[in-house]
Formats: sequence, structure tokens, C-alpha cells
Amino acid sequence: MQLTLNFEGDIDRDEVRMEQRAIKRLYYSISEVSRITGLKPYVLRYWETEFPELNPDKNRAGNRTYRKSDVRTIFLIKKLLYHDKYTIEGARQKLRALRRQQGEQMDFLLEEVKKDDLLQDMRQLLTELLDLLEDKQPTAGETASKD
Repeated sequence: MQLTLNFEGDIDRDEVRMEQRAIKRLYYSISEVSRITGLKPYVLRYWETEFPELNPDKNRAGNRTYRKSDVRTIFLIKKLLYHDKYTIEGARQKLRALRRQQGEQMDFLLEEVKKDDLLQDMRQLLTELLDLLEDKQPTAGETASKD
């Protein structure tokens, strides 16, 4: 099991929990998927209209039920749109091309998504830490005046 960082810099415990519950639970609600992916529910619903690959089932009450494969597809769409800066049409075409290639290429790309997110988050955290350290360092004049 791998720990990743979410966009706020915390360990993504929801993703870890999703991995742990994979055997117990086959489906996730839109609010759980929203927490796991860091996306608002309205974004997930909109993406369903734009990407045919993202088509979660609905239960008897009409609520969306996302499978693990749906969550992986969402992470891939998120990477294409937010990190790689594809347009929706471009991301749709890229997904179609990936679906044709299928298999190992898709798994490799999903691992790259996780690595890219982790590296970006770590870079941001280190930058913030450096800024904090630079703000707390006393200048030469401050240390001399205390003596």
C-alpha cells in the first residue's frame, strides 16, 4: 500500500482507506469520491456528461455508485485537464486513444499520475517550509542587539 499526498499536503488517508476497503466495498458514493479525488461533486457530475468512459452505475434510489475503476478514470481525467493542461476535447481524445491501447499503458499512466501529484505536493511543501525557515532566521543585527 502506498501513501500519497493530497493537494493540501496531508497524507491522503481517504485513498489509503479506499485501498483497504477495496475487498469489503465495491462501490463508493459521490461524496466519498469527491473527498478521495479532491474534486467537487458538481465537477464529477459534469465530467460524466463530457467523458463517456466515466459512467458510474446508479442504485435503486438513483444515487451514483462509483467503482474503483471509475475513481482511477477520474484521477486520469484530472491529470489530463489540470496538470497536462488538455482541453476537455483533447482529454476526451487522449482517453479514447488510451482505451484503444488499454492494459499496461493505462496502468503505467495511472502510476505516473500518482507520482506527479506526489512530487508536486512535496515541492510545494518544501517551498513553504523554506519560506517559514527564512522568516524565522534572525538577521545579524537582531542577534547583536540581544547580546
